[in-house]
Formats: sequence, C-alpha cells, structure tokens
Amino acid sequence: MTVRVDALGTASAAWDGMAKGFDQLEDLYASTVQSAAFEDGWSGLSAAAAAAQFAATRSQFAGAQVEARAIASLLRDAHAQFVTLVGDVKRLVAAAKQDHMTVDLDGKATFNVSVLDSGRKDTGYEKAVNDGKAAEAEWTRQIKNAVQAVDDADQGVQLALREAAGVKSFFERALYPFDTHDFNDRAVGDIEVYEAREAKYYADRMLDGDKLTAAERAEWVRLNRDNADDKGYSQTFLNSLGPDGTLKLSNRLNDLAYSDDVQNKKDYLALERGLANTVAGGTRVPEFKDANGKKLAFGSQGYQAAYAQWSKSPDAQFYNRWREGIQNVGLDKYEMDVAGDKVNTIAKGHDQEVRGYQSLLTLMQHGEGYSPQVMADLTDDMIAAEKKDKDVWDLHGEFSGKNDGWFANDPVDGALKIMGRDPETATGYLDPGAGGKDAENRGNDRLHYLLDERDWDLTNTTNWRGNVETTGNDAEDSDSRSGLGEAIAAASTGTATGDTHTQSDGMHTPEQARVMQDSMAILDQGANGDSIHKNLQDSMARALTDYAPDSHSILTEDPNFAYNEGGDVRSDKDGGHINVAKDTLTRMLRGVSDSPENFAMLYEAERAQAAQGLGAADASPGLGTENWDNPARRAGIGMGAFNAIGTDVILDDRDARKGWIDDVAKYTYHGGGAPLSLIPGVGDAAQRMLDAATYEWSKDVKAEADQFAKEKASKDLGAKSQGAHDLINQWATERQMNYRTDPVITNMRDESSQSYIVSRTSALAALGRD
Repeated sequence: MTVRVDALGTASAAWDGMAKGFDQLEDLYASTVQSAAFEDGWSGLSAAAAAAQFAATRSQFAGAQVEARAIASLLRDAHAQFVTLVGDVKRLVAAAKQDHMTVDLDGKATFNVSVLDSGRKDTGYEKAVNDGKAAEAEWTRQIKNAVQAVDDADQGVQLALREAAGVKSFFERALYPFDTHDFNDRAVGDIEVYEAREAKYYADRMLDGDKLTAAERAEWVRLNRDNADDKGYSQTFLNSLGPDGTLKLSNRLNDLAYSDDVQNKKDYLALERGLANTVAGGTRVPEFKDANGKKLAFGSQGYQAAYAQWSKSPDAQFYNRWREGIQNVGLDKYEMDVAGDKVNTIAKGHDQEVRGYQSLLTLMQHGEGYSPQVMADLTDDMIAAEKKDKDVWDLHGEFSGKNDGWFANDPVDGALKIMGRDPETATGYLDPGAGGKDAENRGNDRLHYLLDERDWDLTNTTNWRGNVETTGNDAEDSDSRSGLGEAIAAASTGTATGDTHTQSDGMHTPEQARVMQDSMAILDQGANGDSIHKNLQDSMARALTDYAPDSHSILTEDPNFAYNEGGDVRSDKDGGHINVAKDTLTRMLRGVSDSPENFAMLYEAERAQAAQGLGAADASPGLGTENWDNPARRAGIGMGAFNAIGTDVILDDRDARKGWIDDVAKYTYHGGGAPLSLIPGVGDAAQRMLDAATYEWSKDVKAEADQFAKEKASKDLGAKSQGAHDLINQWATERQMNYRTDPVITNMRDESSQSYIVSRTSALAALGRD
C-alpha cells in the first residue's frame, strides 16, 4: 500500500543513459585505442596479441550496451506491472472500505458492525450482520490474491534482472571460481522470456525423469501463476516444448500425482493447472468487434468473417501452428502409467496407451480462460476423428467418479464440460443457427450429432468363458454425457456450471432459446422426452427451471405462445422464447424428475410464476373479472400438470418411489432446497406470497398418486389443488380480503380447481396414462 514505484522509472532512464555512455566510449575506444594495433606498421606477435586484446575489450563495451538497455527495459516493464498491480491492491482496499470493511495491515477484512442500526426490530439487522460477516472472507481472499500478484511479479523481476546481469548463484561461483564476469551481450529486455526459459528448465528436467525439490516446484508454480496469461511467456514456453512435449509433460505430472509421488499430489496438480492456463494464454484468439466497437458474439456470421480474416494475419501464426501440431499428435498413443493401473481385467488393457487428445483434455480441464475458438476447433477436430473411427477413444477400465474421473477418457465430453464453464462458448458452439446455413440449407448440426448420433460406449469390456477372458461389448462410463449436459445448460441459459449466485431473470437470447428448443425436440423424438439419460437430467432440469416463464406460458396455453410446429424460436422485446408443444414440455419435465431435488426445484419455479401472475393482477375488484380469474386458472393449470408428473413418477414403481415424495418435501423452498437465484420471476409481491404459503404442496402429489392407483382412472379424479388454493388465499390476505367468505376469492378457487382437473388429465395423457 505504501511502496513507491516511481523510482523504477527514474532508474530505467538512468540505465538508458548508461547504455548511451558505453556507446560513446566504444566509439572513442575504437578510434583512439583499437586503431593503434593497425597503425605505424606495427606487426608481429605483439601486434596480433594487442589486436585480439583490443577487440575483446571493445566487445565488452558493446556487451555493456546490450546489458544496460536490457536492464532499462526490464525496469520499465517492472514499473508498468507494479503501477497496475499495486493500484489493484489499493482499489480493492478502497472498495472494501466502501463496503464497511476495516482492513488491517495483513490485508484481513473485518465487517464494521457499527454502521448498522442495531435498534431495528425486523429481521433486517440480523441479516445485514450475517451478510457483512459472510463478505469478510471474500474481501480478504481478493486482497490476498492481489498482493500475491504483486509478489509474483516482484519475483519475476528479480529473476530477470539477475539473468540479464549474468549474476551467478552461490553454487555456480563455487563450481567455476575462476570465471570472469563479462558484460552480458545476450541480455534480453523481457521479463517473461527469462521466466519462460526458467520454466522450460524445470520442464526438461521433469521430462528427463527428475523429481523437482519442493522449492523448485513452488517456483515453477509461481512462474505459471504470474505469467500464464502473458502471450510472450506462454507462447515462448509452448514453442520450446511443442505439442508432443506438452502432452508428455502433462502425462508425467499425472503419473507423479496419482502414482509415483502421491504425497506431493497437490504440487503436481498445481503445476498442471499452471500448464493448462499457459495453453489457454498461448492459444488465445482476440475478441473481434464490429464497426461500432461492439463485441462480435462467437458463432455469429460477423465473428466468423472476422476470424477468417485474422487467421491469415501474422498474429495468428502461433495459433495455426499449434492447432496443426495438435492435429498431428492428437491421435498418437502415449504411455501413461495410471491408464494401465486402473484396469480391472486380468489379461487385457494393462499395457494400454492413451491418445494425445485424451491427455490434452485431461490437462485442459485444470485451466480456465480458453478462447471460444480454440474450444470449438479442438472439439470439431476430435469429432471428425471419431466419425472415422467410433472406437478411437475406447479403453479398458472405468474412468469416472471421485477417484478416477480426473482422466478425460472421453475427450469430447471433457471439452464440452469446459464449455459449460463459459456460456458464450457453449452457446456459439451448440446453437443450431450459428453462422447461418450453407448452400444446402443446413445449419450447425453439432447438437443433433451429440444428442442423437454419437456412440457414447467408450469402455472396453471382457467376458469369461471358463478360464478364458474374451472381448465383450463396449459400455458407457458412469459419467457419460455429463459434460454435454453442462454445456447445454450453460448454452441455453447463459449461466455457467455451478453458478448459484447470479439471479436469473428468465430472459434469453434467441441463440440460447434455439439451443434449448432443439435439445427438447431431439430428446422428445418418438415421444421419449420422459426418458432422458440419467446424466443429462440434472443439467436439463436446471435449464428448464431457467425457462420457467416460458414453461408457464406454454402449460397455461397463453395465446401468445401458441405452438407453431416446425417454427423457429419466438423473439420479442424480452429476447428469445422456446416454441415447443405442451405435450413435449410435459414429457421433458417428467424426464428430469426422477430426482426429487429436480422435481422440487421445477415445482417451486412454477409456483413462483403462479405467484407472480397473481401479484401482477389489477387492483380493481369484481366477481368473475378476467384480470383476477385468469391468474387463478393459470395457477391451477400449472399445479395440475406438475401433480400429474409427480403421480407418474410414483406410479412407475410404487415400491421404489414410496420415499420419493418424502424426499421432495425436503427440497421445497421452505425446506431449504434449490437457491432462489435459480428460480426466475420472483418479484416482491410473489416473494411475500411464497414466504407466507405454509401448505405442503407435496401432499397433493401423494394424494393424487394414491387416488389414481386406487381408482385406476375409472372415475373422474377429484381435485387435489390445495397448493394452488393456498397461493390464492395468501394473495387475498395481502389485499386484506377475507378468503374464507369473500365470493370473489371463492370463485377464483373454483376457477383454479376446474383448470387443475383439465391440466392434470391432459398431462397424464401426454405421459401415456389413460
């Protein structure tokens, strides 16, 4: 906070001046001393010796200039880095103080409770205290990271200055005590180049089979942490290794982490993370902008045109060479000890080798910040390879779960998992309309290939016939398609995998809606949407929750959402909306509801939409008025559809499902289930209704299932719509109306019940229950 970095600028100017001084001295020496060796006919051994000595001295003047200019450049670079990085620390501390934090000399943030009004009688004070305390750790973490960045840069400057000056270590001086100290005529004025050379030194040793000391591992981690995002460092390092060396280094790190040196696993994984981030930094494609300076979205026609032009420029040479290099080695086989160690068969697979792309995606899943273009190109290249040979990734052994899932035996799914962290990449890659259509009116078919055509059976199996082990049919890994699900969810919602903090507004771009709509259409082919692959269910449930406003409009048959078969997504002032049939939506909702948590999350999202509709109803009273009855009808319709879906889950296997509804109750809003940030459309009025609603709607689902099983659909089932009634009653209470006696509220409940029955019956029919 108090360091003064201006002196570095002054020092760099002085070193530039020194270089000029040496330049002048060199000229003077050449004209007044070195020239003497060739004057007045001086010849013989003494003349030759003098000429050699004079030439060596002059080369020292030249070397001094190189070294001085390099150090001047390093100091200027250091000054620029420290101005930025120290400024970041100061800005963070100032922002923390604005957030009512006290920051001590160690950078620890503590919430200043005195700024709050302790006399408040509501729950706001306690919540504000808890929120402030919760924010302490995040502010402290950010400040710590900012200080770490300054220290990392400082260590890099020290390394570069010592190397440029040719300073020898204690051990080097002991090893070569009679070496002279010449000026360094090979000094480089780039901090990152020296750091890349140092990293390459460690990499070469590791590839040669050496094990680095703890101090060396820590220094290499720092080098990557400080520089991975710097193009000069990352491209210099990757160039020196080449794609083949990069893959071998990644395999070596994993063998050490998971087999040969597991006690230092944390260090090796940190090195792998740094290597992955170096790949991200070195292969970064710039952002492209239109004529107005607006960023061109990846996947758009404008982006593709800009990328095509850039790819022919000198700036693209490294990227083009790197991609070509990976293509050349991506299908090569590499030794990797842990790939054989995980094999459970007796005779087969123990000496198996892994493909280059499998090693690459195992590495890349540790990093972040990849350009959309590199992820798209890599995935396309891998898909092209597997279309030629569907067994190209097949291996013996299960590579999934907590202990073994680190290895990307399915590199395509691994790439999709990385896309799930970056919605822009996922949307641009999976959008069926990305880049427009070709001359044959075909659009982007990646989504269709992945959901409908791809062979996901990548595990070799064996059978026993007596004492002979024979080859069996290929099987899926237990984590098959998990990356695809995460990519679809990110692409269709604009929210990264694992983000439960960003409040959803339920609005989407046309590109995001296209991904969602086509995913639903493909998964519901042959009316099979109620049988979604288990590893797609959680991600699709998250995406469907984000589309709750659209789902509510489709279920309640809003005339503005009338299904247009074969039509594109709808677009209006609020963005893009899915255009799917009500039956398809119903089956999709059922298809993700095997998990009680998913069902509860989706049900809560529908209740929030019903509450939102009631809360927005016009304030004017009147029996039978449309502006009050319509939201009541829609509340009943939504509850009817979801209770039918829950009924179908229970009836599929009553013995296995008898505890399902009890688990559902644990995940409801009042039970502390899905974060409300995942549920869009929760305004203040709707929130008050949901907070006040006390009826356990899961009872309705259980009652419906019990009655359906007993009646076997032979009679008209009575309405179990108390959940909808409870919302209407809370709405009336908010308006200071007596929901027990007011005929308007009674009529609203009746409208809700009638709509409930129709909706439930329709949903059961869509699910194949007569």
